[in-house]
Amino acid sequence: MELTLLGTGAPLGLPRPECPCAVCATSRGDRARAATSLLVDESLLLDLTPGAALAAARAGRSLVGVRQVLLTHPHDGPAVEVPAGLPDAGRVPDGRELTLISGHTVRAVPMDSPGTGYEVTSPEGERLLYLPPGGSPAGLPDDHRPPYDMVVMDVTDRPDALARLRATGAVGTDTDVIAVHLDHDVPNGRELDRRLAAAGARAVPDGTTLYVGEYHAVPEVPRRTLVTGGARSGKSVEAERRLETVPEVLYVATGGTREGDPEWAQRVALHRDRRPGSWRTAETCDLVPLLEAEGPALLIDCLSLWLTDAMDQVGAWDDERWASGGQEALRERMEALVAAVRATSRTVVAVTNEVGSGVVPGTAAGRRFRDELGRLNASFGDECEQVLLVVSGQALVLRG
Repeated sequence: MELTLLGTGAPLGLPRPECPCAVCATSRGDRARAATSLLVDESLLLDLTPGAALAAARAGRSLVGVRQVLLTHPHDGPAVEVPAGLPDAGRVPDGRELTLISGHTVRAVPMDSPGTGYEVTSPEGERLLYLPPGGSPAGLPDDHRPPYDMVVMDVTDRPDALARLRATGAVGTDTDVIAVHLDHDVPNGRELDRRLAAAGARAVPDGTTLYVGEYHAVPEVPRRTLVTGGARSGKSVEAERRLETVPEVLYVATGGTREGDPEWAQRVALHRDRRPGSWRTAETCDLVPLLEAEGPALLIDCLSLWLTDAMDQVGAWDDERWASGGQEALRERMEALVAAVRATSRTVVAVTNEVGSGVVPGTAAGRRFRDELGRLNASFGDECEQVLLVVSGQALVLRG
């Protein structure tokens, strides 16, 4: 099944008309994107957008052979001129199935927002799922069919939809996930590619022709990732973003609770409200058993608080106890944690703090914490496939 993406942008396109934002300002040339529209085997058009005929011509395709035009969502932009000879556009009622003269079968998939998704099956059996902007399936047929060969969807705005598709088996390890309906909420170019790769997805330029069912290397998602950065740099947001498309996540909060500390409670509430509702939370610093056990992906936030607890346990803040066995006891704990990360079979994203680039602590205990955290970060990072440094909300890839 041949699929040509006549456009890959949001309904208003990219750049948006009259928008002064930085993403729109840099979305020029190859990075410009028209509203998303798909041409399937030159016989089926999914979403009719302004300039569709011209976009097809630029891609070396024609709309002359189109026998069916289906819409996935209400069109709120400027009036669309229907090219001469093109059939009227319509929508298939949710759950209904349509057989085209070309031999393709189209089934309408209900959404959790206004719009309709379409499952397209070619005469040869290749399967494509196309979802509208901001949409997630409200229900998929429970007939235990294999995963889709390709899914074209709004990955950046609805990562939870991709997580749901993975949870139901509709998206498998070999499913080619193509991000469309791309808007100015995510920087275009390398940053977009980086974020999508972390979700096991990719974006392509307007006019690209893909072949559904043809083998394509799916972006390899790092199994272990360390995210470091300074205070309020955006490192926790980056870590959470990396697991938004994973079906099940255990959030490991190493800070615990602090009675009578409203500022800490506010921090905890902010993190909790930002996380997907399907994630579970464990408040513990006992990380080794979690890493050794089988289970869902872990998001550990954060290693600096784990180290604080470990130093409490061995009396590392007291110079005498530190010199008389505390240092050796702490190293043993750190080595056990690093060994567990090395051997774990789970997907792990861990957050830590970068504290060695600022003011030198004024106390011996403060300098001790800084030094030990630096050692822990280096050892933990050595066991990770990817290490990221977040500065002013921007993630810099140090490894992977």
